Amino acid sequence: MAVATAIKKKRAAPINKLNDLVAKEWIPETVSVWVQRGLGKGHEHAQIEKLHPAPFSFQDIARLIRFFTKAGEIVLDPFVGVGSTLKAAAIEGRSGVGIELNKKYAKLAQDRLSTEVDRAILHANPQRVIHGDARKALPKLAKDSVKLVVTSPPYWNILHKKDHKAKQERVARDLDTQYSDDPADLGNIREYSTFVSELADTLALTRECLADGGHLCLVVGDFRHKSNYFMFHADIAREMETRGFTLKGIKILYQRHKRVFPYGFPYSYVPNMHHQYIVILAK
Repeated sequence: MAVATAIKKKRAAPINKLNDLVAKEWIPETVSVWVQRGLGKGHEHAQIEKLHPAPFSFQDIARLIRFFTKAGEIVLDPFVGVGSTLKAAAIEGRSGVGIELNKKYAKLAQDRLSTEVDRAILHANPQRVIHGDARKALPKLAKDSVKLVVTSPPYWNILHKKDHKAKQERVARDLDTQYSDDPADLGNIREYSTFVSELADTLALTRECLADGGHLCLVVGDFRHKSNYFMFHADIAREMETRGFTLKGIKILYQRHKRVFPYGFPYSYVPNMHHQYIVILAK
């Protein structure tokens, strides 16, 4: 009898402390390439999202939230923009906190939640938008209160340039082409090395509010500036490792819907960037 009991214990299903997924749901989420999901720019719930110069899909964030949290846990976005993370958190049954420096985008994030998410869902899963500088707001959050930090951080001052894409998709439609003119905006830092260091310092402030075993997921893309190519995903990953985080892996987020522009023609190879990276780190 004792032997039989021991065998049963040995075969018992492991306790899943990370998320609420079963094995058949877990396995597809570990594939290293995801195809970006979206509503389509004509969808009624995409109208606020597209007002931001660098929006990201709440469906992709929802996948990260499902994998790295359990129902009822708290998700944090220190650069929340127009609220994609908070929308995803609410729909997935998690509470969220978002910090946004730009008053306009903080207001749009609130508007987006009230118009795109059912009131009953928001009541059950409260979402908080903090208008302010993440460097000042993060130290005020309760210690070990957050299970997942997920964000698409500023992309340096790369948004300031007005290339073919920016002129056709943003300028012609009178849409913002950069985050703000605020001196506190990390996207306005001149030197790339300073920008990466300052960004990493800001993200490192999440360690206090992030629970042990929690994760930090960064949705970022590499980019060109003048004649130089910057491996932003690798640079920020290494910087975060020096600040006490462990790199767990990287996903490629394939953006197959994006338009193609004649960069470099007919003189030089200049890539059309149709993917981002999801850098996954753990505390």
